[in-house]
Amino acid sequence: MKYKIIGISVTALVLITVLCISFIMPEDNGTRYIEHIMAEEKEVCKTHSSDSICTHLPIVSINTNGTEIPGKPIYDEEYNVIDYTLAADGTTTIRASLDVIDNKQEYNHLSDNAKSMGEVMIRVRGHSSRRFEKPNYFIRFVNADGTNNSQEFLGMDAHHEWALHGPFLDKTLIRNYMWYNISGEIMEYSPNVRFFELVLNGEYRGLYLATEMITAGKEGSRLNLQVNKKDNTFSGYALRLDWGDTEEENKLYPFTNYTTRAKTQHELVYPGAKNITPELKEAIKNEFSLFEKTLYSYDYNNEKYGYKNYIDIDSFVDYFLINEFTCNYDAGSLSTYIYKDIDGKYKMCVWDFNSALDAYQESAMPTDEFRLNSGLWYQMLFMDSDFTDRVITRYYELRKTVFSEEYLFGFIDDTIEYLGAAVDRNYERWGYTFNQEYDLMHPTERNPRNYDEAISQMKDFITKRIAFMDENIESLRQNSAESKTKKYNEVSD
Repeated sequence: MKYKIIGISVTALVLITVLCISFIMPEDNGTRYIEHIMAEEKEVCKTHSSDSICTHLPIVSINTNGTEIPGKPIYDEEYNVIDYTLAADGTTTIRASLDVIDNKQEYNHLSDNAKSMGEVMIRVRGHSSRRFEKPNYFIRFVNADGTNNSQEFLGMDAHHEWALHGPFLDKTLIRNYMWYNISGEIMEYSPNVRFFELVLNGEYRGLYLATEMITAGKEGSRLNLQVNKKDNTFSGYALRLDWGDTEEENKLYPFTNYTTRAKTQHELVYPGAKNITPELKEAIKNEFSLFEKTLYSYDYNNEKYGYKNYIDIDSFVDYFLINEFTCNYDAGSLSTYIYKDIDGKYKMCVWDFNSALDAYQESAMPTDEFRLNSGLWYQMLFMDSDFTDRVITRYYELRKTVFSEEYLFGFIDDTIEYLGAAVDRNYERWGYTFNQEYDLMHPTERNPRNYDEAISQMKDFITKRIAFMDENIESLRQNSAESKTKKYNEVSD
């Protein structure tokens, strides 16, 4: 299947490590494009124009003709977000033009010939990140009449929807890039990503990451989901758990929405508003609720009736380990994607590592505990000794490859080397945010004061996390230990 990887690194150590991955991945493993490993080298400029940018990365230029991009937060007197800005016509997006400069063999400059990608609808995206001075954007490629216009973008398969992630809280600039790609090495699907440098209305805005939105795509790209609005049938759909900042027609109210009393909301990602009907929505809700009711029932692990009939276990195992390893504890409640494709079983998809590896704003993430095993769905899965065994076995496998310190540090160092002067340019624009008065994380001593310190902090966290998980991974068995209560609850058939 598309989007899985065995990459070729520039170092022998990483090459050997990556090759080892093939022995623990599915047999149909394909090739995922990892930019810092597989991008073709470009010829360094000897002479060029006096442009401020001379870069091997693509340049994306967006022009709104001076119109402010909507979606920025509106605050009350106590600095609470009470709403978001809208376009002049009251909608959430504005129209803009988008050009790409990406020479095949030479570095890129603003004066070079650009490829027009046509028009996009654009808005600021995210939740807490909307407060940041360097925003994230959502873009949708459109035709003149406003209909979707799927486009290949920076070498990624054609689609009309994209996220433009501007690393800001993440001072390393690489958390999302790193963990989307590593996830793609071991899971069936993870969003594809490409670095670029953004120019907005002629102003340099720094290093960005173009990211596939989690939705259906054509010819094997993105998720293999299908829906027939006319017949009210589907062979795949995608749900998100998040803050619920979406239209009511996208909200779903399955079983756990009522029973767990969670603050987050189930949202229907695919099919979208144009392809959903009340009948389809009700059918999807009922089917997903059936899975949840089974999982939270006495016979949750019964061979005939239990959860294994509904989920791709490998997907849930890998999702848990990736997010637990990185202490990405929004997973399971926020920015959480679960989908059912034409294979017929539920699978997980990673999203948003911006706060992972101790980059949460509110407080430090301890390296010496597990959390996700007590969260939604997983609190039941870990009651099953077979699921727990599979998590522990998989962890030991991954420690030999993508969870090894050698592999991770090599990935970090090689990515930084690839980005090169783009990091310096980004911090020529945003370097003032290293100063204490711009601290985003609490307490203030958690904030790095320069780029090297940001990288060192992340590596130190990885080292401590590996040490804890190596010593304590077996403790996950405590939730699936035999008990009289379990025996009483067992269902015989």
